[in-house]
Amino acid sequence: MIISSGQRTDIPAFYSEWFMNRIREGYVMVRNPFYPMQVTRYRLTPDVADVLSFCTKNPEPMLPYIRELKERGYAMHWFVTITSYGKEIEPGVPDKARVMESTRKLSELLGDADVPGRRRTAWRYDPILILDPYDVDYHIETFRKMAETLSGAVDQCVISFVDLYEKTRRNFPEVRPVRREERIAIGRAFAEIGKANGITVRSCFEGTELAPFGVDISGCFTKEVLERAVGSELAVPKRVMARQTTGQEVELGKGCDCVFGHDIGAYNTCTHFCRYCYANYDRETVLKNIRLHDPESPFLVGGPLPGDEVHEAKQAPYRTGQYQLPFL
Repeated sequence: MIISSGQRTDIPAFYSEWFMNRIREGYVMVRNPFYPMQVTRYRLTPDVADVLSFCTKNPEPMLPYIRELKERGYAMHWFVTITSYGKEIEPGVPDKARVMESTRKLSELLGDADVPGRRRTAWRYDPILILDPYDVDYHIETFRKMAETLSGAVDQCVISFVDLYEKTRRNFPEVRPVRREERIAIGRAFAEIGKANGITVRSCFEGTELAPFGVDISGCFTKEVLERAVGSELAVPKRVMARQTTGQEVELGKGCDCVFGHDIGAYNTCTHFCRYCYANYDRETVLKNIRLHDPESPFLVGGPLPGDEVHEAKQAPYRTGQYQLPFL
């Protein structure tokens, strides 16, 4: 099974102590975001958790725990989102140079004799949005500088263009869709820059229009990406959940080959407060939930409630035992 964090909140940035407490106790309790009284109990032991998948804008708070996670037998894959935006769009995100330094340290810590760290560490440059001063040329030049800095620490970069979810429109009304000619110019340039720095540029759920320029359109978190990180073949069930934030399911092969795991986070708990965020309703709701957080609780927010309907997750390992030959 794949245990995910990052679709609902940024656990490494804000809840690393809580997460490690869950690892040490071997389980976590997760509320259904649409039916809160439905609670799922997941085991977090490495015999069933084949991959711990993280998505973060700041891996630094988790760096002291990477060695422990590896010694406990957990395989990991990390996405680190680093964009070109300033505090007016990403007010709670640390300085980008510091995040890139942390990403290089993360990659070094994740590597071992079988799998280099760059196969377990991927960069996300998303969402891409166009507004002053962040025009096409600005994105291209910033991406070039970042790619040069991250070269060797990552070998994959995922890009996507802003999705105008209802929450995004409400919290960021001046944002607009990225036009086709802008997408083409960015995709073409990013692919060239990535190639020059040993980084494959991938898009996810963006159609096929960037494929002619060398962008890998198979998805950001595919079975192959996971197998490269784990160093083993994975028998992943064909039915997966994608784009969960819309409340809809996407079947494998229906525009997305990504494999999504079981997310243990909670919406309305991320204090990066990015204006394009789909996972927060508003600032007040986030601050209210933060006050309910207890690092010792099995729940990310609050604790057990009267009327909770708790069920054990059906968990099974995906690893087949067949070793995945390393490749550069």
